[in-house]
Amino acid sequence: MKLITFDPFRTLGTPGVRYIKPEHMNQHREELAQADWLLFPAYWQINSLHYVLKKRIFPSLSSYHLGHDKVEMTRALQTACPEHVPDTLITSADQYGISQILDCWTFPFVAKSVKSSQGMGVFLIENRQQLIDYAERESVLYVQKLLPIVRDLRIVVVGHEIVASYWREGSGFLNNVSQGGRVRTDLPVPEAALSLVSGLSRYLDINHAGFDVAMVGDHPYILEFNRLFGNTGVPELPKAIAAAMNRYLLGPEPPSSSDTSVSA
Repeated sequence: MKLITFDPFRTLGTPGVRYIKPEHMNQHREELAQADWLLFPAYWQINSLHYVLKKRIFPSLSSYHLGHDKVEMTRALQTACPEHVPDTLITSADQYGISQILDCWTFPFVAKSVKSSQGMGVFLIENRQQLIDYAERESVLYVQKLLPIVRDLRIVVVGHEIVASYWREGSGFLNNVSQGGRVRTDLPVPEAALSLVSGLSRYLDINHAGFDVAMVGDHPYILEFNRLFGNTGVPELPKAIAAAMNRYLLGPEPPSSSDTSVSA
């Protein structure tokens, strides 16, 4: 098995992997063509590696394309499992979009930048002026219902396995560990959330992602997923990720997404 990575830090613990800098891709064209897997390319490499060289890429194309920004991700999730997506409005960052929000939404609600992660670019909008300030910074307005939660779940999928699941709890609006939230492994993770993420990731062929899930009563909501997720806060998580990735890459051909379904 010949493996080439474009991100050595994401493939620590993977045996026999060869590192090539993304910007040197075309200097190693023959070597890339002979590889069994190309691992963690930059987004700009995807078209050349998949459509031109016809190579298998990890994470999957779905993980890249659906996870590229929150607009594409949310629209896909609304199509796949609308009952598990918080009420969301995506509109233009102009007077029409602002008026649409003011006419249809009540404060407070959540606003997000469409290309952000780790809790960055997520805002609590509590009044008209905050909405206007947000609109001036963005090219697209993305607003979402504020759910009545004090913590959320991170569920990590690698290959077609759930390798970790835990609660994240913040002292304020955000629960992200990178924003000061803490990991809670002492609380049980609801089976409804695990089942939803397992079925959805297989159905959409998302094979490397950290899913953020909110529980409102017994009902799970997918907030988003991140293709390049952090692994701090859980000591054994890096080893678990590496082991699951090796099983996926070195194992038999993964199952077809047509054989799976979304459930919760």
